Amino acid sequence: MKGLDLERLRAYLGSDAELTGRMFAGGRSNLTYAVTDGTNRWVLRRPPLGHVLPTAHDMAREHRVLEALSKAGFPAPRPVLLCTDTEVIGAPFYLMEHVDGRIYRDVADLRGLGPEAMRRLVLSLVDTLADLHALDPYAIGLGDFGRPEGFNARQVSRWKKQLDASRSREVAGIDELHARLAVDIPAGGPGTVVHGDFRLDNVLIGDDLGINAVLDWEMSTLGDPLSDVALMVIYAGLPLNVGGDGKPTAPLSVPGHPTIAELSARYAERSRRDVSDLHWYVGFAAFKLAVILEGVHYRYVQGQTVGEGFETIGNLVGPLVMRGHEALEGH
Repeated sequence: MKGLDLERLRAYLGSDAELTGRMFAGGRSNLTYAVTDGTNRWVLRRPPLGHVLPTAHDMAREHRVLEALSKAGFPAPRPVLLCTDTEVIGAPFYLMEHVDGRIYRDVADLRGLGPEAMRRLVLSLVDTLADLHALDPYAIGLGDFGRPEGFNARQVSRWKKQLDASRSREVAGIDELHARLAVDIPAGGPGTVVHGDFRLDNVLIGDDLGINAVLDWEMSTLGDPLSDVALMVIYAGLPLNVGGDGKPTAPLSVPGHPTIAELSARYAERSRRDVSDLHWYVGFAAFKLAVILEGVHYRYVQGQTVGEGFETIGNLVGPLVMRGHEALEGH
């Protein structure tokens, strides 16, 4: 299996049973596999096969935040082990428990829920994000997980550097968007644990439509909680199942999905936070996601990706840049 040598993993685990595994669909950055020895079920995460940016794909950080959050009772998978020895499978990796649940990546499945259930599901997503931001980082052992002071300014600088490290083509308006964002950066309030990529298809949904687990913590740090809210807003307007068989459609268009105003109001009520500067955060979220996807596009053109759907990722970058400019203009 590309990216995962099951025999070497079996030897490392000291397992007498043969391991079987499969890659999860939908991953665009770290590679994720389901692994079992016939009795136990795990999920393995490892970095992509090439072009690893210096600040990305840190397995130890992801393992650490999962351990802290799961112990605090937040719905995050419990990590089982961390391996930093690159000789085992060719890269650092960690194993975590397998959590049952469903990831909604197809708009047809969301429509099938019906408007009432759809609304309940999305509002539960907002509430879960507010609950994450309510955790005291020091109380759960993550007091040194990041530097909240100056977070927004560093983010604006960091993602410009990430863009410069992943350039393979001209992207109209992206440098202008960065310049506009850099003019008036919000100071932000007290820092919280932020997920960094919070969206509907990064959570496992149970049969009761409750959130069983929040996944993909590679972007997590201590920072401004409104950055997570803004990304959730951006993702609500982006098409799902890009590269799939169905017509790409945004969750926001599904009957029952709350409006953007309702999402921000729900978060403000649950978190007791001021969201009046959210337009700047939405503009930055669009820029950040455009840079991330441009990095994925870079790896695709370099032949360093595994899986399907990568050929369409680059098409989303331009519209995201436009969305960022619109947000800064109050739209």
